[in-house]
Amino acid sequence: MEEVTYASAGVDTEAGDRAVELMKAAVEKTHGPTVLGGFGGFSGLVDASALLGMQRPLLSTSTDGVGTKVAVAQAMDIHDTIGYDLVGMVVDDIVVCGARPLFMTDYIACGKVVPERIADIVRGIAEACQVAGTALVGGETAEHPGLLGEHEYDVAGAATGVVDADKVLSAELVKRGDVILAMASSGLHSNGYSLVRRVLASAGWAYDREVAELGRTIGEEILTPTRVYAADCLALLDDASIAPGVRVFSHVTGGGLAANLARVLPQGLLATVDRATWARPLIFDLVGDLGRVPQRDLEGTLNLGVGMIAVLDPAVVDAAAALLAARGIENWVLGSVSAGAAADAADAGLDYTVQGAKGVDGGSVRMVGTHRSR
Repeated sequence: MEEVTYASAGVDTEAGDRAVELMKAAVEKTHGPTVLGGFGGFSGLVDASALLGMQRPLLSTSTDGVGTKVAVAQAMDIHDTIGYDLVGMVVDDIVVCGARPLFMTDYIACGKVVPERIADIVRGIAEACQVAGTALVGGETAEHPGLLGEHEYDVAGAATGVVDADKVLSAELVKRGDVILAMASSGLHSNGYSLVRRVLASAGWAYDREVAELGRTIGEEILTPTRVYAADCLALLDDASIAPGVRVFSHVTGGGLAANLARVLPQGLLATVDRATWARPLIFDLVGDLGRVPQRDLEGTLNLGVGMIAVLDPAVVDAAAALLAARGIENWVLGSVSAGAAADAADAGLDYTVQGAKGVDGGSVRMVGTHRSR
C-alpha cells in the first residue's frame, strides 16, 4: 500500500497559507483601533471599552449565508461580489433593532482551496464590512474534498453588535399613523435564488445569455451584489432630529416584503403597502413573466425592489428621506400604519393581508394596488 498523506487525501495546506497571504491586506483594512492582536490569531480580539459608557449594553448577534446564489458565482467564475451578499444578510439583520455591528467572522467551505478564488471571496467580505463600518476579525477556510466538488464552495458568517437598552427599536414603538419608508434594493439581493435558477433552467436560459433590456447578461444581472444598509440606518439613528422618530427597521429578505414587515409590527396594527408607489425593477418582471410565477409567490419570495424598510413617526419622514437620498439611497413612502388586523380585510384579487411571520405573532400587512409602469 502506498503511503497516504494529507495532500494525497485532497487537502493542500500550502494553498491555504497562500490564500491567507492574498486576503490579508483586504481584511486589515477593516481593522480600526478597537481591533487588537493583528491578523492570523486563533481568535479575534476587540476592545469593548466603549460599552462601559452605556447604561445597559445589549449584545445583538446574527448568522447567515448566501444561499444558492453561490451556484451562480461558481458558474460564472466571479467571486469578488458574493461577500457583499454575506455581509448584507448578516449585519442588516442586526441593525433592525438599532444595534451597531461591531465585528464579523466568516467561514468558507470548499472542495479545493484555490488561493486566488478564496482571496476574491474574502476581499468582497472585507469591502462590504468597510461599507457597513464593522471589523472583519476572523475567519476559517476549510477544504472538504470528497464532500464538495473541486470548484464548489459555500460561505457563512456571523456578526455581533451592541445597542443600549433604552435605544432598542422594536414593534412596541410602532403607532397608528406611522409612515412606512422604503429603501430601494440593488436587485435580487440574496434570497429566492432556488426559484430564479429554476425559472432560468426551465426556460433554457444560460447565465451568459445577453438580455438587451438589461444591457448585460442575465448572469451578471442576477449576480448584482446585495446592498448593505447598516451604515445608512445608523445614520438615521445618529441624527438627533430624526432618531426619536425611528420606530423600527425591517430587512426584506426571505419571505418578501409583507412577511418581513409584519414581523416588526405589534398585534392590532395594520400596515397598508401600496404597490402603486413604485415600479418593480425589470429583473423581477422578467423572472415572473419567464416562469409564469404567480404574483403571490413572487411577492412571498423576492424583495421586488425594496431591500430595507424604516417605520417612522410622520414628523421625521421628510428629514429621513432627505438624509437617505444624500447618501445615495433611493427611497419613497410605501404606505402607513393604522388600527386593524388580517381578519378585518378579506383577500380580493391581488389584494391580500399577511399576519405575523417566521414564528412571530405580530401585526398585519395589507398589500394593495398595482405597480407603476417603468
